[in-house]
Amino acid sequence: MDRRQFLTASAAIGLAALDLPDAEALTRRVNRPGPVAVGMGEVAAVRTMTTELGNAASETGGGHARHLAVRYLTIDVRRWLDGRYTDPVGRELFAATSQLVQLIGWMARDEGLDGLCQRYHLYSYRLAAEAGEHELAATALRGLADQAIDLGHTPVAVRLAEACEQRGRKLDNPKALAYYRNTYARAAAADGDRTRAADLLKAAERAIENAPVKPGESWASHYSHGRWAHEAGMIHARMGDLPAAEAHLHQALETYGLDRRRTRAIVLADLGHVQHKRGNTSEALASWHSFLDCAAGVQSVRINDGISNIRARLPRLSSSPEGQALTERLASRA
Repeated sequence: MDRRQFLTASAAIGLAALDLPDAEALTRRVNRPGPVAVGMGEVAAVRTMTTELGNAASETGGGHARHLAVRYLTIDVRRWLDGRYTDPVGRELFAATSQLVQLIGWMARDEGLDGLCQRYHLYSYRLAAEAGEHELAATALRGLADQAIDLGHTPVAVRLAEACEQRGRKLDNPKALAYYRNTYARAAAADGDRTRAADLLKAAERAIENAPVKPGESWASHYSHGRWAHEAGMIHARMGDLPAAEAHLHQALETYGLDRRRTRAIVLADLGHVQHKRGNTSEALASWHSFLDCAAGVQSVRINDGISNIRARLPRLSSSPEGQALTERLASRA
């Protein structure tokens, strides 16, 4: 499928995700006899595995662990979904599976597999909606919106981000509110709606200021202050406010640390690009050197994109010793 066809399919499938799923799907499963009895122990196992696989992917990229997550889903979790369980256990099982599927979708996107990523996000959304989990459903819509922004399908991104943020208002979770509002702000900025983007950025900032630093149990509760600062910085960059963008990226790195290698590498690459646009060549080269230090061994399309973007700018910067050294480091990665 070529890019234009994929974008057309993305529009249709993405907006279809806003329709309510089959409300009786979980009830039918509960009333159906199955070969395996399932309880909260199995639900806890799914959540533990999702956490461990997510930690590995956050450190070294989605390409390292996706096949393990898919195998776990299709062999172990599928057997439990087809098993015997009560309604309360079934809802918890659907919610836990939604989180696992959301993770696999994120991993697929991190490998550059956009069509596969989209299908997993849609499956995650349907599982979450059937379980009555507003946060998980909103997070799946957020993944679809974020993907649509990157693919340049802006009207669909705005619609999905708006639906995500509206679902998030039902939650008493400031991290989730900041997560969804930053996504909506990113979509609005991509659409050229600077007023709405600025308002949403302020609302996201108010939410994250009231959020605990310690991660919670849910997916959105792991949205950190550092990730908020990174995303806010890139939204400011999209709107042309480069000083604010650089300040937020420094805040992400220096105030909040961002100790995951993949995440820190991506922020350093973005910081270098903002510094380069501001004419601060030496600072940009230093950031890009740090980016390569963090990116070693990480398998992620975001890392590859960062390297491609640096390579495109290096011919004009390689006259300095720092630029020449960076050119040589990039050549060794080819």
